Amino acid sequence: MKSCRFCGAELEQSFADLGMSPISNAFLRADQLTSMEPFYPLHAYVCSKCFLVQLDEFESAGNIFDAHYAYFSSFSESWLAHCEKHVRQMTERLELDEQSQVVEIASNDGYLLQYFVQAGIPALGIEPARNVAAAAEARGVRTLVSFFGGKVAAELAESGTTADLIIGNNVLAHVPDLNDFVAGLATLLKADGTISLEFPHLLCLMENNQFDTIYHEHFSYFSLQTVTRVFDAHGLRVYDVDRLSTHGGSLRVYGCHKASSALKGSGAVAALLAEEQRKGLLNLDTYKQFAENVRETKRKLLGFLIGAKRQGKVIVGYGAAAKGNTLLNYCGVQRDFIDYVVDRSPHKQNRFLPGTHIPVYSPEKILETRPDYVLILPWNLKDEIVQQMREIRAWGGRFVVPIPATEILE
Repeated sequence: MKSCRFCGAELEQSFADLGMSPISNAFLRADQLTSMEPFYPLHAYVCSKCFLVQLDEFESAGNIFDAHYAYFSSFSESWLAHCEKHVRQMTERLELDEQSQVVEIASNDGYLLQYFVQAGIPALGIEPARNVAAAAEARGVRTLVSFFGGKVAAELAESGTTADLIIGNNVLAHVPDLNDFVAGLATLLKADGTISLEFPHLLCLMENNQFDTIYHEHFSYFSLQTVTRVFDAHGLRVYDVDRLSTHGGSLRVYGCHKASSALKGSGAVAALLAEEQRKGLLNLDTYKQFAENVRETKRKLLGFLIGAKRQGKVIVGYGAAAKGNTLLNYCGVQRDFIDYVVDRSPHKQNRFLPGTHIPVYSPEKILETRPDYVLILPWNLKDEIVQQMREIRAWGGRFVVPIPATEILE
């Protein structure tokens, strides 16, 4: 019997069974297409005790975030703007200066810490993917290549590095050993320091059928209810929370040591906890309803694709995103429906999507082939993508988004 990675309770209640799927960022070279490709169960459960939604760990984090990891954060202009704004806000809010220390967990290619470096504020990134960390170093962002946890936190603290601000953007979901990770945050944080974590909000995932954000790199899916429980178990408290539009609806929680008197609580925390309870996030029946919503979203996408192909239309995809790979594999969509996918990242171009083996090209390919429909797989970036590719309207091309339900954009 599976057990909850936070509280240890037995996991019995299914949340979403998405069948068998490959690792979402395991892009293939042409010479790998005839080799066996590993698929793993993609089945999320919800804990009946702490309500943490979670996956089993079928592939180790070390193998997922290896030296050839394909995701680089800096290729989204809207995400960079979001992070630059975050840096300005935190610098002002916490009065950070050249005497402060900022640490980012899962700092990727330096997409965020570069703005602290430019402001003269000492910054350290911790990133497990060696190739991505090298890109950060090239930007002038000092980066430790490692998985963060209690051991790394203790070693940094013993060497004299503790943090006024710890940032973790979209990393909490990627952590298989949740308790060790949060204990490490507590160890690394100064007495009156702040932890700032962003993660997709489980409530938004459920209300908007965002099942495609479930993939093997994301071990856990969080409500504020669950995060406050995890923090509390490790001597931390959530003192404020922001609701963000990123990734289809995210939370940014601000945490500190329970003993800190410098950081006062916010009414926003109590208000959101009450809203989550009112909307059923402490009731298992709410989670049971989600599976049927997922199946209906699949039916609507397949209905559109089948109808368009019967009319002789050409369909391509934009964005070789992890969420897109979950969607395509769950729905069984291969080259019989989508000719190719484009992506701005050269690290994904001239490779093939895992599982479906759809080829990935640069965005210029769309201007060459003039398809009828462009299916936007990273739907959270649809406004940015529509603006970048607005030229398709010149030949009558149209954009389609699959989540929360298939929609042809006007």
